[in-house]
Amino acid sequence: MDAIIFGTFFGLAAIAAVTNYLSKKTEGQKQSVSNSNFIAFQRSFFTVYFLCLMGDWLQGPYVYKLYEFYGFREDQIAVLYVAGFASSLVFGTATGPMADIVGRKKVAFLFCIIYTFCCLTKLSSSYGVLMLGRILGGISTSMLFSTFESWYVYEHAERHGFPSEWIGITFSYATFWNGILAILAGVISNFTAEALGYGPVAPFVVATVPLTLGGLLILKTWPENYGQRSHNLSSSCIDGFKAILADRNVFLLGCIQTAVESCMYIFVFLWTPVMAPVNPPLGMVFASFMVAIMIGSSLFSILQEKGYRAQDILLIVLITISGAMAICTVVAGPDATMTTLQISFGAFLVLEVAIGMYFPAMSYAKSQVIPESHRAGVMNWFRVPMNLITCATLMCLHIDWVADDKRTVFGACMVLALLGIVAAQKFRLTVTLGEKAPEEPSKQSLVENDEI
Repeated sequence: MDAIIFGTFFGLAAIAAVTNYLSKKTEGQKQSVSNSNFIAFQRSFFTVYFLCLMGDWLQGPYVYKLYEFYGFREDQIAVLYVAGFASSLVFGTATGPMADIVGRKKVAFLFCIIYTFCCLTKLSSSYGVLMLGRILGGISTSMLFSTFESWYVYEHAERHGFPSEWIGITFSYATFWNGILAILAGVISNFTAEALGYGPVAPFVVATVPLTLGGLLILKTWPENYGQRSHNLSSSCIDGFKAILADRNVFLLGCIQTAVESCMYIFVFLWTPVMAPVNPPLGMVFASFMVAIMIGSSLFSILQEKGYRAQDILLIVLITISGAMAICTVVAGPDATMTTLQISFGAFLVLEVAIGMYFPAMSYAKSQVIPESHRAGVMNWFRVPMNLITCATLMCLHIDWVADDKRTVFGACMVLALLGIVAAQKFRLTVTLGEKAPEEPSKQSLVENDEI
């Protein structure tokens, strides 16, 4: 199996190189590259964002393995995962409005501090300390996937006045390079944990370095921006919830996010125990997943150039995920053979390609549909049902017949993806993305102004 995993990694890397080359030819990317101000702004964001993502990805391959290394059972490990999602549910809803009120730069810096401490808790084998780390990790994850994006969208549109189409380009680049970072993180994790023999705790120690650097750069290079500051924290949370109920398209977008990300986070827990019978090199499996995400991000750009809209791509994503989950529902049983494990691995890779298409499509859709004044609050409310579904699913692993045959969980993910298809189809038929007010400067005028 090791030879298949390494071969798959290099094969996918070649495909990723080709799809990335083809995606570079899109017209929007050509025009945005002409604007040096936009490039400088992108780099200031990417430098910090990529360091923080690197700190997050370094932990990915060995979270489950670390808990197993400390001697905990699968049901105990599931509780630790649930603690992370539950903390994101309880505290995460407040992180977006808090960022709007106190400043997104400040909350981004706080993320670096909290996540660094979360990594350090992994040095302890105490279940209580590890539980604290998972709680802090859940809070940090809410900050990472709401505050940074909100900071960027405000700076892009409000401070710099760049065209809204370029937001999708930025997040397509971000998804692609996020994949590069994740691949590198998988290799580094594998090298430090296994080749150097430091064990599964090593990647968590290494992760503190980019998180620290990212925090310092936030302090030195990022300007502060805010959302709706006139309300207190509770009012901001309530307003974010009202914004979801008031706009059908915002509600449908939240349903799509819930379906996709619930499947994704459940998969984050499941892939390690499913692959465990062949004892694969976890870092390289993780790196292969990340190459698949890179392919997906390039496919997003290619599909856009072919005339597919973000809402069309979101529908494709959910159809693909439902297919991958259907395959796992059949083959990922307790009596796994080498053949069924290979099929499961293939289905996992298909899922990751879909995730690679999902993130830039969703980022662009959210930038167009969600009102700026309540952006962070709405985005954190979007994560509430996802966290509830993920927690409930993982807690079901305490039931013996569910824990023994994970095809049941994959089946639940398939049903969730099918429901997501319904929401995505309705969203596709009702929403119009990309139409902006006439006073917005054109891409050509921005290029000309930059040349002046």
